[in-house]
Order: sequence, then C-alpha cells, then structure tokens
Amino acid sequence: MLLLGRHMNHEHIVAGIAAALQAGALTADAVALEARKAAETEDAADTGKADQAASAPAATVTSLTARRLAQLPVDRRPLPSVAHYDQLLRRRPSGRQGSTSQGEVQ
Repeated sequence: MLLLGRHMNHEHIVAGIAAALQAGALTADAVALEARKAAETEDAADTGKADQAASAPAATVTSLTARRLAQLPVDRRPLPSVAHYDQLLRRRPSGRQGSTSQGEVQ
C-alpha cells in the first residue's frame, strides 16, 4: 500500500482504505482496487461524466474463496472415523514399567 503513494493521491488511497474496510476486505489488492475506483470517479467528475459514475450500481466485494466454495457440489462422503486410533490408546507399552535402567534418570 505504501507503493500506491508513489502513483496516487493521498485522498484516493484513504478512500480506498475506507471502502475496503467497509466491504470487509483486508488485503492490499482490495485497497488498490478501491483507490483506483475513487480516482476514476474523481476523473469522471472532472470531465463531466459524474452522472454516469453516480448512476452505476455499487459493487460488492466477494471473497474469492467463498465464491469458489459456493460453486462446489455437496460432499456426500461419510465423515472420517478415528476408531482405529482409539485401539492404540488402550495398549500398554511392553517391558519394564516399574524399574529403570542405568541410562534413565529418575
């Protein structure tokens, strides 16, 4: 985001940060996109195209992961079982349980 300051006005970057936070997007890419939108809106207002920019519907920011998950089919596989691992918990280690060898520290 700091590199945006080299190419964009401070006001556009602040507007981009505010718009990205309002949309719930916490990435630098979202801030850059919203800052560019703010710059384009201002440029459109300067050239007399403010009516077209104002009448455009507000875009919503959608998480790419959420969009991909929404398009996946329902997973009908059974849930995994850990019953086999429970058998390992019941086993006792073989060998000397009460005595210690010379190399072990008490």
